[in-house]
Amino acid sequence: DVSSPKHGKVDPNNMPHVGGNIWAGGTGGRDTAGLGGKGGPYRLDAGHRVYQISQAEKDAVPEEVKRAAREMSEKAFKQRLKEIQMSEYDASTYERFSGAVRRQVQSLRVILDNLQ
Repeated sequence: DVSSPKHGKVDPNNMPHVGGNIWAGGTGGRDTAGLGGKGGPYRLDAGHRVYQISQAEKDAVPEEVKRAAREMSEKAFKQRLKEIQMSEYDASTYERFSGAVRRQVQSLRVILDNLQ
């Protein structure tokens, strides 16, 4: 069961973590920032293979946990904008331009990774 969203502990060795309720950047778990899990406050990619839980499990997260996760996500987003000295208007403008070339950038990343 999910209890409350949190960032989670950061693994200094960046080991892959699957499931659980401890590590930031893990996959398929609960309550912590990561990918493929449920109840976490925001997506956090630590560069590991992603394990997805079912959509039914995600849909079963209580509304109060979803609300708390959204609030924590919004707070983290605003804090990050402040750190990089960007306004919400700047962020939306960046997202508009970035979204227009996202596929091309991803293709270029794949090509460069293969060349390495």
